[in-house]
Amino acid sequence: MKTLSQTWFAEGYIDFELKKYTLLAYLQEIHKEFTQNKLYPQLSDIIFHHNNILHFKHNKEMLQEQFPKRFTGVNMDKLQLLYEKIVEDDEMMKELEDIIGYAVNRMNSTIKSGAEIYEFVEDKLSIAPVGIIPLENREGYFFLCNGSYHQTYVYQYRLSIFEKHDEKYRSIKTTFIAQWKRNIVHTFEHIKTELIRIRRDLPNPAVYCIETGLSFPLEETLLPVAKRSLVKYITGNAA
Repeated sequence: MKTLSQTWFAEGYIDFELKKYTLLAYLQEIHKEFTQNKLYPQLSDIIFHHNNILHFKHNKEMLQEQFPKRFTGVNMDKLQLLYEKIVEDDEMMKELEDIIGYAVNRMNSTIKSGAEIYEFVEDKLSIAPVGIIPLENREGYFFLCNGSYHQTYVYQYRLSIFEKHDEKYRSIKTTFIAQWKRNIVHTFEHIKTELIRIRRDLPNPAVYCIETGLSFPLEETLLPVAKRSLVKYITGNAA
């Protein structure tokens, strides 16, 4: 996938037409994936760039906390000098503001398209417990079935809670366990029993099934949407 650097809009020669071409080429790649119902990592990537460019627009300063920690090796002193150089040039700053305004509008439209696909997939998912759910449900398994239900993908999950800006957030970490052929013998209840028998580290696990009657790309769409939906489901039922 074509990518952008975190400071693409202010790097090199700052020219509206040049930056417009760079952005449109990137967005074209995003839309190509969206037309195949492939959401990730494209959706999270464009959301990052959208937020990043808004930080620059609103704050007009290149501070380290404005950039996500997953980007390493960024020379913040160089970025600060770059900003100072732009500020001193009214014409260059006007060009940059035009670039940012155009980029925000185009990115908003693309993010909206991705969000609509996400909501459609989420709406087509059904989540239900398999057997009795124990009081401690922060760790367990979920079964994921796509389309024809012929295959069941088994994942182990672990929920964790972290605080940020005085707010609590929940995250989920998953590990692929196995793939089962769905039939009369391999029911959800049977798979759960086998997991308990084989994997003794979780003697009384919480187990959920997540199903959809439609076919979506597993890694790029179904799995990430299912994970977020499961977090909402568990959190909602615990409230």
